[in-house]
Amino acid sequence: MFKLAHISDVHLGPLPRLSIRELASKRITGFVNWHRNRRKHLFGGTLDLLLEDIKSKQADHLAVTGDLVNLASGIEIRTASEWLKTLGDPAFTSVVPGNHDAYVPGSYEKAMRAWYPYVQGDHAPAEWQEGRRIFPYLRIRDRVALIGCSTAVATPPFAASGFYSARQARETVNMLRAAGEAGLFRVVMIHHPPIRGATSFYKRMIGIRRFAAVISTGGAELVLHGHTHLNTLHWLRGQTGPVPVVGIASASQGPGGLKPPAAYNLFTIDGNPGAWELKAERFSLNARGDDVEEHGVDILAW
Repeated sequence: MFKLAHISDVHLGPLPRLSIRELASKRITGFVNWHRNRRKHLFGGTLDLLLEDIKSKQADHLAVTGDLVNLASGIEIRTASEWLKTLGDPAFTSVVPGNHDAYVPGSYEKAMRAWYPYVQGDHAPAEWQEGRRIFPYLRIRDRVALIGCSTAVATPPFAASGFYSARQARETVNMLRAAGEAGLFRVVMIHHPPIRGATSFYKRMIGIRRFAAVISTGGAELVLHGHTHLNTLHWLRGQTGPVPVVGIASASQGPGGLKPPAAYNLFTIDGNPGAWELKAERFSLNARGDDVEEHGVDILAW
């Protein structure tokens, strides 16, 4: 039995002081948005409560599906790197980037260099190599194949879309097929929801049809995503049946906001190829914001 915890949209705060040069870009819109909206509802203590509860459940692995930072400044990227180290050995935490981690040109590369141990595939070089394509990556833990994909790209002001390329699609299919032939339970991690209509047009994932073809031809048992800050369940057509596509609320969202409070999903994986057993439980911040409580016995049955 393998326990996989899933959090997303960490948005580590508070926002640091930024120079005029750093703000002379798309960051100015995000800076204003943070002070008008996000900072009122995103709390670091909330994230700590989730992580403590995940630890108490003795999860074997943690999946983080993007948006570790807000404006992807150098200070934020370094802070996120230090935060990742507090989670423990990188072998037990897998990360994929979100649009906020690639907020302006150049920030994606800086983030991947700083967070490399957490986006490093099993057979990738031990050290970051400039210009190397990281995604998709493959990590095998027990009988579970974790496949990380990236939709993180710098976008113009007032846009938060993602892009899933044809190259990634081809390589993801190959990974999924190989993992399936090896008798592994396949989990795909991605930031933007690969579901048409799941988010606003300016926040959409470009390449949704491409991703759906990957799942239907390569095969998968579970897809995890973030971006929407919502607890959602959709389905994609797989090789032998429908594949659950599960989203989760922001891991830093406090109570009383327009979006649901912080939550994490805990997946229990058991069984064998062709007869996998998957149970998904959701644990959410309570109304007082001082504890985490179970919010669904098996969310896949909803």
